[in-house]
Amino acid sequence: MPPPTANSLISLRLPELTAVAEGRTKDATTGAIVYLTRRLAAGEDEAFRQFQALYFDRLYRFLLVVARGDETQAREALQETLMRVARHARPFEDEDAFWNWLKAIGRNTARDAARSRSRYLSLLERFTRSGESEAPAASRDDALAMALEESVGELEKADRVLIEGKYLEGQTVKELSAQAGLSEKAVESKLLRLRRQLRECILGKMKAS
Repeated sequence: MPPPTANSLISLRLPELTAVAEGRTKDATTGAIVYLTRRLAAGEDEAFRQFQALYFDRLYRFLLVVARGDETQAREALQETLMRVARHARPFEDEDAFWNWLKAIGRNTARDAARSRSRYLSLLERFTRSGESEAPAASRDDALAMALEESVGELEKADRVLIEGKYLEGQTVKELSAQAGLSEKAVESKLLRLRRQLRECILGKMKAS
């Protein structure tokens, strides 16, 4: 028996598509999903394009609900979800199981993004509470959070480890000192320098936006 055609893939049970053609059976739909997911697991580019055509809008609507209507967060979660699907695709025997798997990936992706954003907002608040005159005032502004995340990502690896260890993971200066092979005084000096560097970088990004 030849494999399902592209037309049979288009007839999958999705809310945004028209009703399946008369005579289409559940076995045909199941066969289409098996064929599609096997090709996805094999890393076929065309299979991934077909998957996107079928599930892109449906996943976005689901993630928009998860993100409580925040379109920016939903779009970001969708892009990460698609990448995770491409990396971890595996065969499925029916569409319900496949959709449940996609929802689980999307939900976990959205939660990971929310936790990451919360950590960076917390870091902004720590800078705000530091009492330094140039610290950002609107610590919960989306643009500030994005600017901070970008700025931290641009640091040298050793500096990023110090900043994230101190302000995102709650490590002590003593612990950071042992890990970095530096004196506690040297770590404190580096943290002060990095805070100033990040603040200037953030403000520069905000002015340029």
